[in-house]
Amino acid sequence: MISTKLIVYGRVQGVGFRFYIKTQANKYNINGYIKNLIDGSVEIVAQGQESDLNSFKASIIKGNGFSRVENIEEERFSEKNFSLFSVKY
Repeated sequence: MISTKLIVYGRVQGVGFRFYIKTQANKYNINGYIKNLIDGSVEIVAQGQESDLNSFKASIIKGNGFSRVENIEEERFSEKNFSLFSVKY
């Protein structure tokens, strides 16, 4: 199990990105959360198997058709146990 924090920059707020990411997280068995940040970026904390995380990250880059990902910063961290994937407000 791998835990990672992603900060996603680009057009990722106000375009249905959080809902799309929650759907993708469920598809790839990823637990954690997503939340909007005040600077217009989005924070995603994701926990899962490495192959699932790689597929999940590819879906983040692809986006939902309305979003545009310009950059992603990634930082791995010590595992926490998340039981599901949620949208934080």
